[in-house]
Amino acid sequence: MTRQNRTMTVTILGSGTCVPSLERSSCSLLVETGRSKILLDCGPGTMRRLLEAGATVHEITHLFFSHFHPDHTGEMASFLFANRYVTEPGRKFPLVMAGGRGFVLFYGAFKKAYGTWIELPDNMLETEEFSTTGPDTKIYDDFSISTMPVSHNPESVAFRITAGTKSIVYSGDTDESNNLVALARNADMVIYESSMPDGLKVDGHLTPSLAGKMAKMANAGELVLTHFYPPCDKVDIKQQCRSEYGGPIRIAKDLMKIEL
Repeated sequence: MTRQNRTMTVTILGSGTCVPSLERSSCSLLVETGRSKILLDCGPGTMRRLLEAGATVHEITHLFFSHFHPDHTGEMASFLFANRYVTEPGRKFPLVMAGGRGFVLFYGAFKKAYGTWIELPDNMLETEEFSTTGPDTKIYDDFSISTMPVSHNPESVAFRITAGTKSIVYSGDTDESNNLVALARNADMVIYESSMPDGLKVDGHLTPSLAGKMAKMANAGELVLTHFYPPCDKVDIKQQCRSEYGGPIRIAKDLMKIEL
């Protein structure tokens, strides 16, 4: 594949959970589509990993949250605070920040707690919400993002980003979900949470074989497993996933970069 044909680069910034780890930061992905740099979730450790990946907070064009749990939103306030730092080249364009229904109130609660310290100057922040009752699509400069509600929290959504001829899907946190299968239909790559190994499933989350099952049902071109609690590092989760999915499987690690 030539560089001219690549329409997206995905960097796993955080492949972990709420559990502190020296190897795995909390949840975050960086998706680059050419002119846009999109963050999906912003858990603790995101900004450091972003620097290690060669980007800065001022370069991020969009920040989308799959849901409001701390391992997915824990660095939101710090991210906004850092965007106010102007002794180096600062933000040149507005940041679009969005989540499921209730996000505007969620952000408002942070503003009430932190005040002007997380308010960006000169209309440099735009807040939006995605539907949590059905499909939703927003079209931006060089990509579109479609969402569907998934089975985790009331505000939880999964994302499908399309740029050019390529599409990726990020599940956020979810249990088995027909909505996720529909959203991911024929996607080039799906990035699915796989919180615990087979045999240790918890409500609201997937195991490797369930993630594989849903990727197979969607006819996804490639599957990346992420969002690992420590027990996942003690077993062969790739083999567990292989029992359901026959396509390419990657086990996410922090700073893994994938070009489509």
